[in-house]
Amino acid sequence: MIARLQWSVYDTWTITRRDLLTWIISPVRVIGELAFPIMFVLLFGYVFGSGMVVPGGGDYRDFLMPGIFAMTMAFGIGNTMTVVATDIERGVMDRFRSLPMAPSAIVTGRCTADMINSFAGLLITIGCGLVVGWSWHDGLGNALLAVALLLLLRFACLWVGIYLGLIVGSPEAAGSVWGLLFPVTMVTSAFVAPELMPNWLGFLAEWNPLSSTVGAARELFGNVGANTADSWIGSHAVLMAVVWPVVISAIFLPLSVRRYQRLSR
Repeated sequence: MIARLQWSVYDTWTITRRDLLTWIISPVRVIGELAFPIMFVLLFGYVFGSGMVVPGGGDYRDFLMPGIFAMTMAFGIGNTMTVVATDIERGVMDRFRSLPMAPSAIVTGRCTADMINSFAGLLITIGCGLVVGWSWHDGLGNALLAVALLLLLRFACLWVGIYLGLIVGSPEAAGSVWGLLFPVTMVTSAFVAPELMPNWLGFLAEWNPLSSTVGAARELFGNVGANTADSWIGSHAVLMAVVWPVVISAIFLPLSVRRYQRLSR
């Protein structure tokens, strides 16, 4: 039993190292991932920021940055989906399955590499926020808890990306699917408070899992715009920032494993 566990851990690290090396060899992909949040910071923080309204008043960039952090985590769906689909198209999955390695290592290695990459990307995005004048105001402990909730969201999005990548099977199809999912990531409280939207749109935005993480991050960072909603879900953002990712992971993790096992037959 112990030997099998050691074997799985070693194989997982082998896959993780392989995926991390591809990012080092092809830094353009990493730069592309980071360009999105930086672009949103510049676009909404400086171009549109003066025209944005923050509930209760305050600096819009203080309101914006927790939303950008959460968006950075959600955007990882597209990258994960594309990488998994590319590996399938190139036959990498088939070659891995032909090797004497733990079957779980391919999926867990991909997961570990993505989480390491996402953590590094989040730190860089937080650094960009500090450069433009954003900061946390409620202690280091709460700030670290906010980072943990953001990474929990990324963990859930990762399994969504893996499952969809296994389903579509090609990078072109993955790009098309991500194009359909992208608007869902925009109907949130990241850029505009739901109470300022039309009632039906505000309801959808509040119940978007991404909005719960945004609200929890604002609350824990001590930024403006936290706890301004009158709805139940808006008032329990920290709780729902845990519940939503756990539920999503509970759905898509077994679906991903089952789909991978089906490919192996």
